[in-house]
Amino acid sequence: MIEFQLLAAVFIGIGLLLALILILRLQAFISLLIASITVGLIAGMPPDAIIGSIKNGMGGTLGFVATVVGLGAMFGAILEHSGGAQAIAQKLLTGFGEKNAPAALMLTGFFVAIPVFFDVAFIILVPVIYALQRKTKKSLLLYAIPLLAGLAITHAFIPPTPGPIAVAEIIGASLGWVILAGFLVGIPTAIFSGLIFGKYISKKIHVEAPNLEETKDETTEFPNPWLILSIIGIPIFLILLNTILGSPFFIDSIPKKMLDIVQLIGHPFVALILANLIAWYLLGIKRGISREELFKISTKSMAPAGVIILLTGAGGVFKQILIDTGTGKMLAESMLELGIPVIVFAFLAAVLIRVIQGSATVAMITAAGMTAPLLEGVNMGSFSGALFVIAIASGASILSHVNDSGFWLVSQYLGISEKETFQSWSMMTAILALSGFSFTMLLWMICGV
Repeated sequence: MIEFQLLAAVFIGIGLLLALILILRLQAFISLLIASITVGLIAGMPPDAIIGSIKNGMGGTLGFVATVVGLGAMFGAILEHSGGAQAIAQKLLTGFGEKNAPAALMLTGFFVAIPVFFDVAFIILVPVIYALQRKTKKSLLLYAIPLLAGLAITHAFIPPTPGPIAVAEIIGASLGWVILAGFLVGIPTAIFSGLIFGKYISKKIHVEAPNLEETKDETTEFPNPWLILSIIGIPIFLILLNTILGSPFFIDSIPKKMLDIVQLIGHPFVALILANLIAWYLLGIKRGISREELFKISTKSMAPAGVIILLTGAGGVFKQILIDTGTGKMLAESMLELGIPVIVFAFLAAVLIRVIQGSATVAMITAAGMTAPLLEGVNMGSFSGALFVIAIASGASILSHVNDSGFWLVSQYLGISEKETFQSWSMMTAILALSGFSFTMLLWMICGV
């Protein structure tokens, strides 16, 4: 009877969450809180215990996420304002040549989306693919799909983007290992969903570049692309260095004082503060941007960051309610009896929520909240924890369609019909999710976790 009550609580909570978002159009933040309270009440939690779970879930999650997402948003805003995305695109296109332009654009998207939000990065780089199409007369999709794949994969897989940071914190995974797993899975996934599928679909659908106003003047002087890549690489390198040197393979062979220094500068907080200061000076002050303008750029970047932070906190509340009611443990035991691996459950939960309600961020955070209580026997500080993050990110990326703002963004800027957007963008996200999860499972089996 108790098991039935707990199971009913979860399904009613998720159903209510989707109804609030899809039917009543409530913001996902308040919808997650209402769903969490509902699960607690149906599971029989006393009111004061529910309030305690909300405080613990919100506070425990946001102590890390709020700082990292805020620093990452400011970092990305300065890079965006400097024209760094266009600088990387131009350098790669020059180096790869016109013939290999799709590969150059895939790599551009892959690196640019690390500091810059997906939709912003796409809008910034749209003029590049327009110019290529007009020059080569080939289908716009030959260049757009690889770019979009690179952007979407990095945005979902590789910190310090908000999605994987949120999921890693909710399930307790190490950010350094997530970065490593994100690259290992993301690169082959980008090749399959971006280059290979892009080449295929561009032969089926010919798209001319639409006559939309371009966002940057061609005479704009952009910063050195190697400088941009170096600045983007600083926090990633420091976080990875901390993770690797702090692992059992090296920790005993490194002097304690050196290890302490690496642990400080390699923590995401300090790594991103250093990256911000370097970007502030080299891409701001040194290029003649006033301190007042830099202050405005940084302040403006906090708006989208605030939404991600609150959503992540609400996801932490949902997780805490599942733990405190004992629902998570019951679900884990039920899946064990059915022979369903927890990592498969994590992927499928993200898929279901993504397809139904559209937002990849909501899908990632909700699936992480559902999965976290099931991971009692997993060492989440290791590589296996990172693979859970990528599995959830893969599921949350699947089949973007009409209930996702990204679907309409792509349709508008590429000038294609809804049917063509389904055939190109939606199919690319489906291939991305399935190949991403397949490579995740391959690593899972190879590592024997």
